[in-house]
Amino acid sequence: MSDAILSVSFAGPHVSIQDGGRYGLMRYGVPASGPMDRLSFTAANVALGNPANAPGIEISMGGLVLQCLSGTVSFAVAGGGFIVDHAEQKRGSWTIATLTAGEKLAIRPGPWGSWSYLAFAGTLQTPTWLGSASTHMLSGFGGGKLSAGQQLTIGNATTRDDREGDIPCPVCARPRSEVRVVLGPQQRFFGSQSIAAFRSGEWRMTDAWDRMGVRLAGPIVAPEGPLDMPSEPIVRGSVQVAGDGVATVLLADHQTTGGYPKIATVLDCDLDAFVQLRPRDPVAFRPVSAEEAVSLARSAAMKLTTYYQAIAKPKGTLDQRLMRENLVGGVVDAVA
Repeated sequence: MSDAILSVSFAGPHVSIQDGGRYGLMRYGVPASGPMDRLSFTAANVALGNPANAPGIEISMGGLVLQCLSGTVSFAVAGGGFIVDHAEQKRGSWTIATLTAGEKLAIRPGPWGSWSYLAFAGTLQTPTWLGSASTHMLSGFGGGKLSAGQQLTIGNATTRDDREGDIPCPVCARPRSEVRVVLGPQQRFFGSQSIAAFRSGEWRMTDAWDRMGVRLAGPIVAPEGPLDMPSEPIVRGSVQVAGDGVATVLLADHQTTGGYPKIATVLDCDLDAFVQLRPRDPVAFRPVSAEEAVSLARSAAMKLTTYYQAIAKPKGTLDQRLMRENLVGGVVDAVA
């Protein structure tokens, strides 16, 4: 094994290095960060044979272009319906292939999705902060944002021919126009008309977004009375409403505390599909009880565990794959 050296020819906005996240530090005011779409990030690593939380590259709709300067390394792309242009061949995302010296790898947005993930068969050498390579975009701490001219080193780069090919894309990884929420924890700040508008209103994603959150276009659901609640912990998926009545869904880099009321909280198992929506895409909120939310979360976790276990299995070498196929059926006498 040897290192592979890659050069960044182009990196769009919000393209950064992420790992599984910086957990256990929110009590000290440190956001967890990590990938916007955790399902797709994990799928790219697991399908390639990496640890699920190994550092990789999060790619926004701005896209990414890399040039392999030296070495050979297998890679996986998962998340969104992005287009992968590799060695002058185009294919969809959710794929594993091998990059060699002199080849270009370009990943650009395709027909659906907002985020895609690039994992390497090796160790992406990157700075860490408080034990994690995840980039907190506002501060830049962690592995950092990618920029043109930057070089990346993949230590102990390997090829994994037995894993090349398509990665199955589960239905739950696609954008979802309806997400489930639990009302609250501060629905008491909102009148019945605002609650009804939130439940049945026509909402759309906007282009006012970053890794901290996304503002929604839709009904005004202004809180009633003075906003005198003390600051309290915030979780990913909180639907926070400021005094102007505009709802914002908080995401990977969300602040750890806040004093604005939360009208609802998106179920964590729906958030990965939510972030794959694009600006101006419609979205509706369907309230469920806390008990239903727990049941749905457990069911989703079991299904994902089964999915990850399935894609973690190597496909086999080309010879092994050919041996599994029935290639001799229908053979006839060539002399006849």
